[in-house]
Amino acid sequence: MKRFLGWVFETGLRFDWKVVTITIVSTLLLMVDHYFRLTAAWLDAPWWKYVDRMILYFVIPMVFIMVVFRDKPRDYGFRLGDWKAGIVLTLGGIVLMAPVLWFLTRGDGTMREYYEPFVSYLPGSTFLDLFGWEFIFRGWILFGYARKFGPEALWLQAVPFALAHIGKPAVETLSTIFGGFAFGWVAYRTRSFLYPFLIHWFIASFTILVAAGVFG
Repeated sequence: MKRFLGWVFETGLRFDWKVVTITIVSTLLLMVDHYFRLTAAWLDAPWWKYVDRMILYFVIPMVFIMVVFRDKPRDYGFRLGDWKAGIVLTLGGIVLMAPVLWFLTRGDGTMREYYEPFVSYLPGSTFLDLFGWEFIFRGWILFGYARKFGPEALWLQAVPFALAHIGKPAVETLSTIFGGFAFGWVAYRTRSFLYPFLIHWFIASFTILVAAGVFG
């Protein structure tokens, strides 16, 4: 019987415990963000959401990195990295995306309707929201997976990033698998999540301003 059970259940599977931890914890954090309100009782809306995301997407992964994994934050993109390339890519991304965002936001009623209400909370709201958002995808997941999967991690981190956009305007959500890859590539190239964060911060803030008609 023992030999039979061993034959049935023998799979030869071996897992990297850090990859498993990153996968499970990041998935649970995304779900908690969707279903629960952690700081809503103490903060006026919508600030609780931004603080929640800073806790869920930055503080908790950082605790796992330093306490559970015993790794250095810099190994997960929490550093300046190649700052010269970072500056060039950040400015290039801003110049490239500004006209695209202008035409998409002004030409799509769902984009204007969705983003216009957020204008009163700029720029702090987008900073808090996206700092943690970028760290979990372009820091913790990307570099955590890259240890095991190399550059394939660029596509792997783009999938949960895209799925996390479901519920936002379709024109935006459909593009996020490619945008997530592009953000990941910038982080991978510079070894830092800071530069995709700056690009994403600009994209979100600029989109809201255009939606609110600030630029006419």
